[in-house]
Amino acid sequence: MGKTSMHDKPLAQNKKASHDYFIEETYECGMILTGTEIKSVRKGRANIGDSFATIRNGEAWVHNMHISPFENGNTSNPPDPTRTRKLLLKKPEIKKLLGAAKQQGYAIVPLKVYIKNGYAKLLIGLGKGKKSYDKRETDEKRDATRDIQRALREKQKKIL
Repeated sequence: MGKTSMHDKPLAQNKKASHDYFIEETYECGMILTGTEIKSVRKGRANIGDSFATIRNGEAWVHNMHISPFENGNTSNPPDPTRTRKLLLKKPEIKKLLGAAKQQGYAIVPLKVYIKNGYAKLLIGLGKGKKSYDKRETDEKRDATRDIQRALREKQKKIL
């Protein structure tokens, strides 16, 4: 039930996550945001590059997620852009994530922020950290597929 498939257009994406982790499972969760924060997220002014998620007291939290203050909002007392925000997950999902995150080398990684049915959603993944040789192997595979695609395109141009 927690697994997701296709999503709407991402407003913020963590591109380093696939480079640094093997993502084994993904979960879609809601976020508790203030009124001006949701307006900034809808404008695409969120950044999850350095963020991470934790589970404390049976609740999931995302840390270091930067949401820029809304320009037309509360200018006298804007909220902290990197405050800790609560994630909305079901109890079985939290327990599963907690058990997996306690294992050595696993982390809960935010992957992307998007709007679904009018609500801001965060896609988090259970990731196992990659070693440096795993990263090199991934880079080599990506380069090989890129070279294959380039050769196929050139072959198609010669045919036409």
